[in-house]
Amino acid sequence: MPSHDTRIPLSRRGFLLASTGAAAALAVAPAPAHAGARRPFGRFGSPAARLTPQTLYVDPKGRGDHTTVKDAVTAATGSGWTLVLAPATYRETVAVDVTRTDATWIGASEDPRDVVVVYDNAAGTPKPGGGTYGTTGSATTTVQADGFTARWITFANDWLRADHPEITGTQAVAIKVQGDRSAFHHCRFLGHQDTLYADSIALTSFARQYFSHCYAEGDVDFVFGRATAVYENCHFRTLNRTDLAAAPYGFVFAPSTAGANPRGYLVTRSRVSSEAPDTFYKLARPWVPSSDTTARPSLVVRDTWLGPGIDAAAPYTNMSDAFPWQNQRFAEYRDTGPGAGITVPENRPQLTARHAESATREAYLGDWKPWREEC
Repeated sequence: MPSHDTRIPLSRRGFLLASTGAAAALAVAPAPAHAGARRPFGRFGSPAARLTPQTLYVDPKGRGDHTTVKDAVTAATGSGWTLVLAPATYRETVAVDVTRTDATWIGASEDPRDVVVVYDNAAGTPKPGGGTYGTTGSATTTVQADGFTARWITFANDWLRADHPEITGTQAVAIKVQGDRSAFHHCRFLGHQDTLYADSIALTSFARQYFSHCYAEGDVDFVFGRATAVYENCHFRTLNRTDLAAAPYGFVFAPSTAGANPRGYLVTRSRVSSEAPDTFYKLARPWVPSSDTTARPSLVVRDTWLGPGIDAAAPYTNMSDAFPWQNQRFAEYRDTGPGAGITVPENRPQLTARHAESATREAYLGDWKPWREEC
């Protein structure tokens, strides 16, 4: 995204150790010694007892087919491969290109805290060959293929502002997802700015994505992009900041929905909590990229608990005054919690009961029903 936060870096060691979500210890430390010690791949087989011919096993200790996720992805050419990841911290960048469709990644312990894919590039990080990575290039994991599914995995970017005061491009993406029919179940997304990039491969591609029982944390625009994305039973947590003296500390959602797309982000039956002071976060702001000034960001938050960290009086703000949030497609329905109080009605657009009937996962995702999928 545009460089929307160039202020003083964090003065504390880092969000991963400070987060109530216990992010850092889990993202940067080795997995517990007992995790998968006897059966590193749990109930999902092993190279000696392969579940299917298209199942590959990944383990840094050499008990699988590959020791890195990147090597396993390289080997899994074509469609329909499953990667089973043993408990470990995989410090690497990984890309699933458009040819590797219908891939599935499984965290073998069935606990996302045990399987962590993490790296530490930011948009302003210098590239070895010159230039910088940019927001997209900063992603630890990039998924362009259709039909991708992940279960019980943590995707993280542990780049820290405090460690790099010379860098102003502080966007640091944990995962960028562009494929249609991309589903994440019981996954975690850890970062600061631009953590979860739920996007599409092109302006005319309305990629559908589904996030169920997931956890995402960050500070600035940490769930953003132009996908048609449903977040169901998810937990979003805003981080504290010691480098800023006043609110706002950041923004949870920054959709950039294409104007031709009737649906953008739907957040349902979820919750937003915070470790920051009360009212120091905005719920959302619209992102209208310079590459698509016809975008009309769309966000519906319904049946969701909004904690005191959200500014109830003014939960929305502009990223650019040229594209005021009031002209976009933001709405709420039956939200609860201190951050959902309607004290200034014109700042809290609400769906009617009739319009809420079309703000459902079925309406957003059509004939694709990922909530029915089993491992």
